[in-house]
Amino acid sequence: MASDLEAQLRSVSLRVTRPRLAVLAALRDHAHIDTDTVIALVRAELPRVSHQAVYDVLRALTSAGLVRRIEPAGATARYESRVGDNHHHVVCRSCGAIADVDCTVGHAPCLTPSDDQGFLVDEAEVVFWGTCPDCANRRGAQ
Repeated sequence: MASDLEAQLRSVSLRVTRPRLAVLAALRDHAHIDTDTVIALVRAELPRVSHQAVYDVLRALTSAGLVRRIEPAGATARYESRVGDNHHHVVCRSCGAIADVDCTVGHAPCLTPSDDQGFLVDEAEVVFWGTCPDCANRRGAQ
């Protein structure tokens, strides 16, 4: 598996480093996690890695297109390794859980603006808000 992560880094001309591999592994195994969670997961493998190193890695991976940063309104930034498919998200208003939703209709950008103002649109970002099943069940049990 490490070789897959190494290949991802090389494919975007990034050096293969232990912090980069650890961050990619954390994001591969845990979708939609915040920076603090990434740091904790990376430190489980590399105890002496600094906060700044993880922030720098996240920035480099996001800039290179290997990682996607999402920031639903009112929530902390989250990161995921699912990129390049223009998927969307559903967010629970109660607990903040986030899940992926495949493209709403058709191919990217999967939504067509009524007036694109001359822009060449290649992506649409949609966030659906609601209540996750766990929170809905807890409400129903009260």
